[in-house]
Amino acid sequence: MLPLSFKEYKSANNENITNDELYQKYISLGSFPYTLQLETEDDVGMYLSNIYNDIIIKDVMKRKNITDENNLKKISNFAMDNIGNLLSPNNIANTMTSDGKKINVRTVEKYLNSFIESFFLYKATRYDIKGKNYLRTGEKYYGSDLGLRYFIFGRKIGDFGHILENVVYLELKRRGYDVYIGKIGEYEIDFVAINNKGKLYVQVAETLKSSNNKTLLRELRPLQKINDNYEKIILTLDKIPSANEEGIKIYNVLEWLLNYY
Repeated sequence: MLPLSFKEYKSANNENITNDELYQKYISLGSFPYTLQLETEDDVGMYLSNIYNDIIIKDVMKRKNITDENNLKKISNFAMDNIGNLLSPNNIANTMTSDGKKINVRTVEKYLNSFIESFFLYKATRYDIKGKNYLRTGEKYYGSDLGLRYFIFGRKIGDFGHILENVVYLELKRRGYDVYIGKIGEYEIDFVAINNKGKLYVQVAETLKSSNNKTLLRELRPLQKINDNYEKIILTLDKIPSANEEGIKIYNVLEWLLNYY
């Protein structure tokens, strides 16, 4: 039910452009296959508008007997604007109510579950690595297609780290993993990916470049706290060769998306 992977998108794209340029197109125009047949960005925008309004919103309203289209869209916008942030129905309801858009927690839960059932959103719950149990509070939501996010909010600059997180989350799902948000003590692991072969721990960073390697050390630290022998990786947009830091592998994320490591 997922749109094209970055690798599929590259193979279907006829333009002679770099991987970096293709990635920008991938996250802004979306990865529904039909978008590659459209000639202009306006055409893509119209197509995404039809998907969002006719298929997602109207379909959800019809299936779930929802009459408040305005609040339904506000919930979808809130979730898409906060991809990669820890959320709960309770804090969404409180935030919207404080903004003058009163809504109760049960309604928020119903709307979020409806979007998940329609494959508009995916939910990643938290996993306590040390205790090996699933936590009931604080989850993250990711969009099924980032083009829809750009359609909703326009091409505003920023939040590229969470956008990259979203891309990696969907790729892990494509590769057959159940994907969770990891917690070990006071630290968070971006993703704990689990399948029948074991686990993969993933940190995602837009860049690792900083003075005194502070960003690299920050991304390494949570992974270093994990005592098992499952694979641990860091993915970044930095143009760097693959590296290994005390058993923790570091990859350029576009290379990782294009090659099955």
